[in-house]
Amino acid sequence: MRWTLPNLLTVSRMIAAPGVAVIFLILPRPYADWVALILFVSAAITDWIDGYLARLWKQHSRFGAMLDPIADKAMVVIALATLMGLFGFNTWLIIPVSAILFREVFVSGLREYLGHAAASLKVTRLAKWKTTAQMIAIAVLFSFGIFEHNFGMNIIGMDAEIVAGIFAGEIEDEFGLVWLSNGAALAYWGGTGLLWFAAALTLLTGADYLMKAMPHLRDDPND
Repeated sequence: MRWTLPNLLTVSRMIAAPGVAVIFLILPRPYADWVALILFVSAAITDWIDGYLARLWKQHSRFGAMLDPIADKAMVVIALATLMGLFGFNTWLIIPVSAILFREVFVSGLREYLGHAAASLKVTRLAKWKTTAQMIAIAVLFSFGIFEHNFGMNIIGMDAEIVAGIFAGEIEDEFGLVWLSNGAALAYWGGTGLLWFAAALTLLTGADYLMKAMPHLRDDPND
């Protein structure tokens, strides 16, 4: 194995995956939310950079080809598990998260069963869009905690009538409560909507892989 820059970036993404979850055990919120968001977005960007550099410098390697999809799955799965811990048993999230996790387990098991024949299950453009949609949705959902915390901190000790007056436009919004509230709503519902979209793409790619694998799964009539 050659320690090229693309391979180093892939390894760094693999290491960052558990860091997204562990940071919530080390730092209080919203600092943990900020670090998790920055860490996740940085790792997601390296997913594009390492592939681009590997093509540009012709530094493709078997190690990189093996580890890159594993790093992507680790980032997504661990981040989704972290979000479920932060949001609790939320129906709007548990359904798309379950769909995404089911597909990842199913396709991984399918590839393992097919062995060398799994080479026929090449990554499609749709699968790349799926990964991109997942990472954008997760990043948006991580930002929700930042808006929520700052809104909560700014209304501590503030009379409910004052808060109502601010939202009604009767009192000047010195602390940006309306902006923070709208940001939190946009982050939650926008991230949730993107996650449902990502889950739909995820199931489509899973069905596509299954159809491509069917010729290898049919029983030999001569057996």
